[in-house]
Order: sequence, then structure tokens, then C-alpha cells
Amino acid sequence: MAATDPDAIRGRGFGPAAGFWVVAFAFVVVMSLGTVPTPLYVLYEARDGYSPVVMTVVFAAYAIGVLVSLFLIGHLSDRLGRRRMLVSAVLVGVVSALLFAFWPTLPGLLLARVLSGISVGMTTATAIAYLSELHAAARPEAGKRRADVVSTAANLGGLGLGPLAAGLLADLAPRPLEVPYWTYLGLLTVAVLLLAGVPETVVRIRGPYRPQRVVVPPGQRPRFAAAAAAAVVAFSLFGLFAALGPAFMLSTLHESSHTLGGLTTTLTFGTAALAQALVRNPRRRPTTVAAFAALPLGLALVVAAAWFVVLPVFLVGEVLVGAGAGLVFAAAVGVVSASTLPEHRAETLAGLFLAAYLGLVLPVLGLGYAVGHVGLPVALTAFAVLAAVGAGAAGWAVLRTGRDVVES
Repeated sequence: MAATDPDAIRGRGFGPAAGFWVVAFAFVVVMSLGTVPTPLYVLYEARDGYSPVVMTVVFAAYAIGVLVSLFLIGHLSDRLGRRRMLVSAVLVGVVSALLFAFWPTLPGLLLARVLSGISVGMTTATAIAYLSELHAAARPEAGKRRADVVSTAANLGGLGLGPLAAGLLADLAPRPLEVPYWTYLGLLTVAVLLLAGVPETVVRIRGPYRPQRVVVPPGQRPRFAAAAAAAVVAFSLFGLFAALGPAFMLSTLHESSHTLGGLTTTLTFGTAALAQALVRNPRRRPTTVAAFAALPLGLALVVAAAWFVVLPVFLVGEVLVGAGAGLVFAAAVGVVSASTLPEHRAETLAGLFLAAYLGLVLPVLGLGYAVGHVGLPVALTAFAVLAAVGAGAAGWAVLRTGRDVVES
């Protein structure tokens, strides 16, 4: 556990209040770099002849990097310091952006995606803790709500911002496979320079290295399994729109705008972030039921749009799926947090994130493979049916096993 002392926070230039917003800026930039390639995949496919299967493998490389980072590196900020870890994460992002810009062949794309995932995994846990600690130091009399909202907005909002920024640059600027990465190189450089002046909140602790543990107390395993299933469903839907959204817009809805292609991912993550920010307690039973119900309804609209080629219906369905998935994952985190002892909470949440990112990878790989054999509308329909059934089963399990922590 980190050793923190708000009275002994060490700074180099910014106070805790200004440092809070610097960390939020760095958080947004790193997260958005992770989704910058999303609307550009169709350009790589057109230039090099890559199949949808190959591009979904490139997408999955990102999630692999996140998983490796979360469990081998991300927790080290508790011992080494928040600022040092966050600066290191941004520098890994710089290397990733350089690889995207200078090595745009398949090996370079795979390595760049893995490094981008590592940067995101290092950043996520570090930045969330950093924001909470800086907020407590700047406003000791205030609650955690402001820090939680900013963390959510930076996390999911950053993921949603990347595709929109890349799509706009691809449509408006020359060299669409280079300019977005050069832009983010500039933003990452600014983030590193600013972070050098943010106060440290953790006293460095020396000791032997160990990976992040995943611990689920025996009595909580049924409840954890239900929450993990909900996380898998939510992240598989995030992955659906992140990996295949722009290609879907181009091949099925015949929309050639890269900005519009990026918007498919922006809407998913943006509405998820907005829903989490607006709902103060996602563990309330009516909210949980509505969140799980929104998933099959939104998927039905997306499938109808795929078969009948209606863009507004697709966008409405995506908004419903994004909001529902965001609240489903928030409910899963809330159930696990509320039902686990404090000394096991970090380890149990680590297991939940492992399940979530497996959900991001495995279903999307299967869908990418199916698209090459039966076409996108058929594959999407099959995926939607499985996801809707999974959402129903996970919702029932969460409400049943977590009835004492899901508030009426």
C-alpha cells in the first residue's frame, strides 16, 4: 500500500490544485493515443491489403499490452511514486507514437499497439490514485465525487477523444497515417514537461518486486463471477465499436468520412463516461436493471441498421449500448468494491479488470474471424445475440448474488 501524507506533499512548481489538472490532461492524452488508430485501420487495409482478421489482431495487441502492464507494472506507483510512474507511462506512449509514424508495416503496428497498451495500463491505476490524492490535498474538506468524475471523464472520455481527433486529422490534413501521431507526440511532450512540476504524493518504499496479486475471497466467488461476467459483456461491446466501427461505417453504411468513422468509437466511450458521471450510484437496482436492459435494445437497433443501412438508427443504438455498458461496468466495480474487505479490494478489482480486458480481446477476435467468412451483417447479428444473452444472464446473476449490496 502507498505511503501518503497530504501534509508532506513534495512539489516542484505546481500546487496540488494545478497539479490535479495536469495529471488529468496527461491521463486524457495517454488514453486517447490508445484509440487514435481506430479510424485509420481502413487506411492500413486499403494501403497494404490487410484483412479484417489481421486488423482485429492488431487491435487485440493493445489489450494484451494493457493486461501485461496492469499486472506487472501498473501497481508499482504505490512504491516508486505517482509522478515517476506517470512520466514513464507517457514516455512509453511517445515510443509507441514514434513507431506508428515511422514503422507503419504490420510488425511495427503490432509493437506500437502493445506499447500503447502498456502505456495505458501503467497510466490507469496510477492516474486515478494520483488524482484522488491531489484532490484530497487541494480540497481536504471536500468529498471524492469531483476526483471520481474527472477520473471517469479522463479515462473513458480520453478513449473516445482519440478516434474523433484522428478522424478529423485524416480528413483534413495531409499524410493521414502520420499527422495524427505527430500531433500526439507534441501533446505527450507537453504532458511530460508539465508533469515534472506536479507534486509527489507517495513516499518511496524500497522492497522486493512482486506482480500484482489477484485474490478473490472464497465466500465472494459467486458474486465475483457474476460481476466478472458483466465486465466481460461491457468490454466486449466497447471492443466491438472500437475494432470494427469504422470498417462497418465504410463497408455497410457506405460512409467514407474518417471523422464519422471515428465518431462510432467516440459515441460509445463518450456516452459511457457521461452515464457514469451523471449517475451517482450505479448499484441502485433500477439503474442496474435499466443498464442491462439497454444493451439488447441498443444491439437490436445496431443490427437493424446493419441490415437496412440506416445511419441514424445505428447511432441511436450505439448511444444506448455505450451508456448501458458504462453503467454495467460501474455496477460491477461497485458490487465487488462494496462486498470485499479493504485489504483485499485492490487484488479483487485486479481480477475484475483481467476479466474485462479478456472480454475486450476474445469476442472481437472471433467476430473479426467471422466477418471474413459470412460478412459483417451476419457476423454482427450472431455477436449481438450472444451479447444480449450474456447481458441477460450476467444481469440476473449480479442482481441475485449481489442483492445485499445492490440498493433498492
